[in-house]
Amino acid sequence: MPKMKSHSGASKRFKKTGSGKVKRKKAGRRHILTKKSPKTKRQLRKDTTVDKTQEKRIKQMLNN
Repeated sequence: MPKMKSHSGASKRFKKTGSGKVKRKKAGRRHILTKKSPKTKRQLRKDTTVDKTQEKRIKQMLNN
């Protein structure tokens, strides 16, 4: 049986950490930034982890 291909959209959006969690970027940083406060924009820079209810599904898409 051939190798499974990973979901190319998911592989661009998510990365696995060393401990096995899945990292993602925060939403809301693309446009309409003028009305957002500097504090909000600063907090949106940081990565966060995927919710544990979605983690299994995303790991399947990444083939890990």
